[in-house]
Amino acid sequence: MPQIKKILSVSKLDVATTKAGAEIHAILSSIAQIMENTVLERLGFDEYWLTHLNAHDLEMGELGRVISEHKERYVVMTAAGTMMAEIMGNLRFSAESRSDFPAVGDWVGLSFYNEDKGLIRQILPRKTIIERKAVGGAAEKQVIATNIDFTLIVQSVDRDFNLNRLQRYLAICHTAKCTPIIVLNKIDLISEKELSTLINQVQERTTDTQILAVSNETQVGLKFLKHEIKPGKTYCLLGSSGVGKSSLLNSLVGDEVMKTNTISEISKGRHTTSHRELILLPDGGIFIDNPGMREVGIADSQEALDITFSKIDALSQECKYKDCQHVKESGCAVRAAIEASEIDKKEFENYQKMKRESEYFESTVADRRRKDKARGKIIKQILKGKKSEKW
Repeated sequence: MPQIKKILSVSKLDVATTKAGAEIHAILSSIAQIMENTVLERLGFDEYWLTHLNAHDLEMGELGRVISEHKERYVVMTAAGTMMAEIMGNLRFSAESRSDFPAVGDWVGLSFYNEDKGLIRQILPRKTIIERKAVGGAAEKQVIATNIDFTLIVQSVDRDFNLNRLQRYLAICHTAKCTPIIVLNKIDLISEKELSTLINQVQERTTDTQILAVSNETQVGLKFLKHEIKPGKTYCLLGSSGVGKSSLLNSLVGDEVMKTNTISEISKGRHTTSHRELILLPDGGIFIDNPGMREVGIADSQEALDITFSKIDALSQECKYKDCQHVKESGCAVRAAIEASEIDKKEFENYQKMKRESEYFESTVADRRRKDKARGKIIKQILKGKKSEKW
């Protein structure tokens, strides 16, 4: 497309004054526009983003999508090609937290200062944000990826299978309002009977969540997964290190786009993906691969917990007391269901643990805001005092 733009610039100068030249220029302009639209559509651009594009007074040629990040240097794909970009100073200084910086999946407005370099001057409002509690004690969130339509929660059936962790992933997906799909990988390592047992366990813990069983080794189940991939939609791979996310992506692409490491016989894997990256599939899907997560911290997501633990939430409405904590209260419908084995005790304990994490995060954020407000008042009083002394 850069070649077409060069031709357009020449045609404006040399032939646009003639009728034939004007017609040629119009045809070339149409071709360039079609090519721009096609590339952007491959990246997920649709009517939703067109509305935001117009609202932010941006042209198609100024728009790009972040496909990877390298210490505040971003690789952005545009209609004209892929380029390196940095954020402009005003965007950097107006950021209140790390979440205000560009993330993989963001649509951004660009200014160009070279054919393959640009400056990110704005981030379009995010449609969805997948985030977790930042690792460590800080009451902050870490953005995993943005503008996601579907998440593929990948668990290995041999060493990584963990129902409690699965529900943590489901919670952050429900918080983001993304549609989760559970992928049980490496099914060639277990028997059909064992697989059936695992699927039943997952179904007991989840409601209305699609479950796919696949094997990169034997290719079993991959055609069903490929059938679920929709052109123009963005999918985010979530899971621990070594569960086969990158190998799965390579199988979907049909090429080794992400390097992988072999897992040892004692199932101690190494991180196979060191950074987040957006990949375009040949059939039109858009995938974001992520490094494996050791921690899946829960932030302020009570609504998401209610969706993830829908059975517990529904039963809690039947408790005698509205503020029932489901511990020792009389008339507790949740405790009754646990005693009757209608709800797995381990699932309830997982719910209680995640709820405590969510409440703690909310209280920590509120406390930090109070301290920031108090600090702001002190600074204001000091500045006011200095001003009075001056006069």
